[in-house]
Amino acid sequence: MGVGKTTIGRRLARKLNMKFVDTDKLIIQKTGETIDAIFKNRGEESFRKIEADVLRSIDFASAVIATGGGLPCYNNNMEYMNQHGLTVYLYAEKSFIFHRLKNAKKVRPLIKELSQEQLKTFIEEKLNERHPIYKQSKLQLNLPIDNLESLVNREFAALL
Repeated sequence: MGVGKTTIGRRLARKLNMKFVDTDKLIIQKTGETIDAIFKNRGEESFRKIEADVLRSIDFASAVIATGGGLPCYNNNMEYMNQHGLTVYLYAEKSFIFHRLKNAKKVRPLIKELSQEQLKTFIEEKLNERHPIYKQSKLQLNLPIDNLESLVNREFAALL
């Protein structure tokens, strides 16, 4: 949630000469609707089902995949990802996430209407809720990292 999965994933995919897949973009392509519209028109439960279906359609062997922050927490998605690929938890402190999300609220349906105080509470609650699932990842990296290129080179050296 707001830690830079897409940015880091793109760089890693380039280094590995693999394609980069963003599950949210696949959902938009599949449905023809924005994530916000799916939440508004169909509800979160429907979104999570679409999300799980999209995840299971991806060839893990040929891609670096960035998922939405909630994806691992529903429909046994974390277990599925661990069975099919190398999962990475990009851990960040609440303050780091808050500073990244406070300026990106418009494109995130779960937080777009929240005040700054509500956003801080939301981040804390979601991290507490999701952390046990995220911790099931095969690799865990602490953020922030000053230089994303060195993060990719250092942390993923065995894959390069």
